[in-house]
Amino acid sequence: MFTDEQIERYSRHIILKEVGGKGQKKLLDGKVMVIGAGGLGAPIALYLAAAGVGTIGIADADMVDLSNLQRQVIHFTPDVGKPKVESAREKMEAMNPDVTVRTYQEWISAANIARIIADYDFVIDGTDNFAAKFLINDACVMVGKPYSHGGILQFVGQTMTIRPGESPCYRCIFPAPPPKDGIPTCSQAGVIGVLPGVIGTIQATEAIKFLIGKGDLLTGHIMMYNALEMNFRKVKINRNRKCPVCGENPTVTELVDELDALNVCDLEK
Repeated sequence: MFTDEQIERYSRHIILKEVGGKGQKKLLDGKVMVIGAGGLGAPIALYLAAAGVGTIGIADADMVDLSNLQRQVIHFTPDVGKPKVESAREKMEAMNPDVTVRTYQEWISAANIARIIADYDFVIDGTDNFAAKFLINDACVMVGKPYSHGGILQFVGQTMTIRPGESPCYRCIFPAPPPKDGIPTCSQAGVIGVLPGVIGTIQATEAIKFLIGKGDLLTGHIMMYNALEMNFRKVKINRNRKCPVCGENPTVTELVDELDALNVCDLEK
């Protein structure tokens, strides 16, 4: 089933009774879509590639900027000016030639998200704006695609996992985007460089656990992390019967672009 090189590469997984050879085979057969190749997407993509997730999609229309390098650890100084998805693909393939990386150099929208996520087992939201976050949630809920939400700002991060039909979704907590100028942008508020590493690594862990079918996912809970206080807080959440997308009488029944939603510092440009 595995080559000698693969047995050596994945040996620390294979000796785990929760993973073993069967679990590693599930990872190699797995497909994960990472939306965003910046702060959150960087550690997510690197750890999924290292773990041997066989097919990894990564979507981002942006170019590498010098200001990204303080936190987006998949990009290096010579990558400035290069498409982020290409920079990310090069590092992922160099790390693990077993992995197939599919790149999507485009911003997600109501017009393309169904196509982008269609072939994947699990979706990870590493985006930088509320419009994308609500769109990812709505698309995944409507097609029944499990996904991980992540967000960061300054010293605080949060993440949760959504299994449509089984757990609360993003709109169960946040029914609509905040008002314009209601939350400062990354350039206004800043972010400590290591924060997306913490949250993104948790998101990658959720994807790996989902693929191997082991452990408890962050469904029905939101995990909040404060780097200054070095404090994790896991808060239980319930499905909202009045949720506009997964409630008893949904009002969001088709995908739309929240054009007025505010860009925030979740996956920084």
